[in-house]
Amino acid sequence: MNESLRSQRVLRRPEWSIQRAVYKSMGYSDYDLDRPLVAIANSWNRVVPGHYNLQLVAEYVKQGVLQAGGTPVEFGLIAACDGIAQSHVGMHYILPTRELIANDVEMMVQAHQFDAVVLLGSCDKIVPGLLMAAARLDLPAILVVGGPMEGGCQFDGRTSDITSLTEALGMLRAGRLDAAEYRRLEDRVAPTCGSCSFLGTANTMCCVAEAMGMCLPGSATIPATHAARLRSAQEAGRQIVELVRAGVTARQIINRQGIENAFRVGTAIGGSTNLALHIPAVAYEAQCDDITMDRLEELSRTTPHVAKINPASPHNVPDFHAAGGVSAVMHEILPLLHADALTVTGRTVAENVAQVHAADPRIIRPRENPWSAQGGLAVLRGNLAPRTAITKPAAIDPRQHVFSGRARCFDGEEAANQAILDGTVQPGEVVVIRYEGPKGGPGMREMYTSMKLLYGRGLALSTAVVTDGRFSGTNNGCFVGHVSPEAAEGGPLAAVRDGDTITIDIPRRRLELAVSDAEIQARLATWRRPPLRFASGYLALYARLAESADQGAIIRHRALK
Repeated sequence: MNESLRSQRVLRRPEWSIQRAVYKSMGYSDYDLDRPLVAIANSWNRVVPGHYNLQLVAEYVKQGVLQAGGTPVEFGLIAACDGIAQSHVGMHYILPTRELIANDVEMMVQAHQFDAVVLLGSCDKIVPGLLMAAARLDLPAILVVGGPMEGGCQFDGRTSDITSLTEALGMLRAGRLDAAEYRRLEDRVAPTCGSCSFLGTANTMCCVAEAMGMCLPGSATIPATHAARLRSAQEAGRQIVELVRAGVTARQIINRQGIENAFRVGTAIGGSTNLALHIPAVAYEAQCDDITMDRLEELSRTTPHVAKINPASPHNVPDFHAAGGVSAVMHEILPLLHADALTVTGRTVAENVAQVHAADPRIIRPRENPWSAQGGLAVLRGNLAPRTAITKPAAIDPRQHVFSGRARCFDGEEAANQAILDGTVQPGEVVVIRYEGPKGGPGMREMYTSMKLLYGRGLALSTAVVTDGRFSGTNNGCFVGHVSPEAAEGGPLAAVRDGDTITIDIPRRRLELAVSDAEIQARLATWRRPPLRFASGYLALYARLAESADQGAIIRHRALK
């Protein structure tokens, strides 16, 4: 018996024989109970394609734990699919699951006093929730992801993915595609399980977790169906036991150094705008209160955009993996990183990436010759976003980096989507979609469908979208999200009227409404908050507790300093 293990505090005889008996009722032996108890927090299900293989992946993690002298103890977690939840009431629930996942891991690990935890997940809100839990618990922890799916058939000049269907719907409605071809596409865009093959939030957050040091090097982008995915999982199982023995806990990795490295890599690869939600939330759990939106903007401005991946290029995440993946990007921008930051290997970032080089300059460029001098994300301010808004220059045509247009306002996603499908939205307009923030939505839905429908109708280069909601990492066109304060809090977005001029100026980092401050205040003086969309249940609670987007949409659980 190892008296230094925290699990032994509740397993010593004779005081804790009841607890031992409970374990023994499930077949655990004295031999099992005298070794480190490693929680396997597994979000496997048959709803989310990115999690479909995690049952098998978990078996290999457990093999590794046993090989290294630990005892794996597995439990399940919820995981919802953004793809299935898109464009209906289900999307209200997606972001709020992040907090439930973090809470669930905390509750299970603390209730049973496990010594360490391996976190299994792949997709949009699951990976951030798992990282938040690791930071909150501050125990030895490793994240193991399921890997990306392979790309689909060729469509519209590139390898297709699941989002190609939404673009194709716009083409179908515009008469640019026939019904038979549309139906064939449905069977061919997603040929394997895995997190979606483009650089959406799911793969962005997996890459970010590796850059943070919480995944084994090279593991974030191994395709879901590759044998290397299983070997990596087994290695993670062995390594978690080594972390227990070495006393390396999560906050030794998820600290300011690790978080800043993660964000730099995220913006260097042109990652999802949801980085600006999840990085502050993870930082909050790690008690790194100096990771502010201004700090994220500073990091993005001083990080070159060195990797281009779908939707910014024809190359998908498996292509990025073949080109060297996260480790190759970190090698390229190493002078900008905290090279001495600790990782789950027990080695530093510099040691991990010393021998890795980019294999394909069409995907990963040298730091001296980047795709652009600044990172893929930008933080905007202005009279329409006093507390910031987020955009993604890496996904926006340079011709739209300065865009002015007439506002066309919608109090919710559904009305906007219908207007786009009906042909009501015209070139030169800025589609304003409000009351979709953390409180107003509630749940801060993705305006993915609106952007894809504009693309499908041929309006991507002549319109823009401004919202207090958020976006999927696969969006392109001209878009600004996370407008704070949100309309439901009486932010200026609530005062916008049809026909007002809105200017998006990415080089100057501005989002402006061409209306005087006095007029904005006069309009807001007569504004009344719309009725809550959910009067009961978890979303009603979330609407009351969630902070604004510029705070990461967190639910605050520790006292302000």
